[in-house]
Parts: sequence; C-alpha cells; structure tokens
Amino acid sequence: MSWQLRLLNAQLRLLVKPRIGRTRAPEDAARSVDRGARLAVHPPFLRFQERPGGLFWISCGKCAPRRVVLYFHGGGYVSGSPHTHRAMLGVLSGMAGVEVAAPRYPLLQEAPFPAPFDAALAAWDRLMALGYRPRDVVLGGDSAGGGIALALLSALCLRREAPAGAVVFSPWVDLAMTGASLRSNAARDPLLPADRVAELTGMFLAGADPRDPRASPLYAEFPGCPPVMLTSSRTEILFSEIGGMAKRLEEGGADVSHEIHPTAPHAWPLFQGWIPEARDTLAHAARFVQASLDDGIR
Repeated sequence: MSWQLRLLNAQLRLLVKPRIGRTRAPEDAARSVDRGARLAVHPPFLRFQERPGGLFWISCGKCAPRRVVLYFHGGGYVSGSPHTHRAMLGVLSGMAGVEVAAPRYPLLQEAPFPAPFDAALAAWDRLMALGYRPRDVVLGGDSAGGGIALALLSALCLRREAPAGAVVFSPWVDLAMTGASLRSNAARDPLLPADRVAELTGMFLAGADPRDPRASPLYAEFPGCPPVMLTSSRTEILFSEIGGMAKRLEEGGADVSHEIHPTAPHAWPLFQGWIPEARDTLAHAARFVQASLDDGIR
C-alpha cells in the first residue's frame, strides 16, 4: 500500500464516511458528490461535450475511430453524473485510445426504478443507431453504474447482441443484500457506511423485487457472455457480492478477470491523480478495453 493510499483511507474514514452517514436526502448526496468532483485531477487535453442523443463524449489524445466505451457513472443512484466522472474517464480514454460515451441516466429523486436500466438500454440503442456495432463497444461502470452496466450486459446477451466486453469497478450487484461482507466489513470499509445500504436500497426499489436482474445482475443470466474485468477491495462492504458476481459470469461462459486489492477504497480508480493504485488499475482496464476491441475485430 502506497503512503498516498494510506493517507487517503485515513481521510475518508475520518471525514467522508461520517458525512455520508449523516446525509439526509438524495439531493444533499448529489450536491456533496458534485463538490467533491471539483478535487478531481483532470488530464491535459481532456475533451468533454454533449452531442445529440443524450450522450456525453469524453476523450483525451488520439482515439481510434468507431470504437467506444459506454460508461455508466456511480453514485448510489442518488448522485453523480458524466461531469463528476469526466476526469477519470479522460484518463481511461487516453490510456485505451478510444472515446468514452457516458449517458446521464435518471437518479432516484428524478424517476423510480427501472428508469436507470431503461436509460442504459436507450443509450446502447443510440450507439447502434449511430452506426456502431456490438463488437465496437465495451461497457463500463463503477458502483451503481457498474451494476447498470452488468444488467445491460445480461439483457444484451439474452438478445444475442453482446458487446466486446465489460469493465466494472466495485459494482453494486446485489440489492437483496445477501453478501456477508455487508456485515463483516462494516467497520473496515473506509468509505461506505453499511448501515445506510438498506435505506438506500428501499428508496431506489420503491417496492420492486430486489432480485430483479435489472437492479441486481447477480441474479441475471449471461448466455454467450464476452470477457469481463471486475475490481473489488477486500475491505469494502460489497466485496462478497462482487466475488459472487464473478462466479455468476463464469457460469455464463465469460472469461473473467477479477482484480482484488487488499486495502483500497470502494471504486478507487476515481481517485486517479491522488493514489498510484488508481492509475495502475486504470492502466489494467485500458489494456483490457484494447484487447476486447481487438478481439472483436477478428
């Protein structure tokens, strides 16, 4: 563990985790994440623009034509946007040499479940309408956005329209909350307060089945699944369910790469520019994206 990561974990545990635990309303969480995103380290030559169709396009440096990462931001379904994630996605774009398309999907204070999944499917259909082929696209996401990406992956596999691959950082995949690490890592997780998960899940689902595969891809089917890269930390409260997700994907025939870090915080690539571990994982993800898209061409 780098000294930067050790310092970051201490700051998160002392300052950020208690603040998340005290947050009262989804709107407050959204404002807090927007403020925190101002601390992100932006790469040089970052380009960020909204084009017709509701997608935000992010790129950095020279990008290969007609190849893209379709990325869904995290934020517990109450916060985050393409804006808050653009710095990290710019770094990923520069490393992988492809553009990133990031949709703005409805947060729970704007529309109930399954609105995020519906928006994800609409974003995919928009890329297809623009002339992209499934093998030109890698899905991506972090936290709740990672769950959206995997739910979309299942839907696409079922309709035999699978993308080239998927890369997800600390995905939230089990809203039924069956993972043992929700309890065993409650004190160890430096960022996420475990005692707020049931409340957040209840608000998001609004009475829907927590095992609905559009909300919890841990219970989804993945026939003919392409390669998937997952990341998780042994100290995060989602660790158990992410491990279960890796096994579920392997059952669907996927070639799964599961990067496990011993102490990093939830969705640590977001801290690129602050900890070397974030850049290392983004470099791994970029190589995965390149390899997946290259295999799709053959």
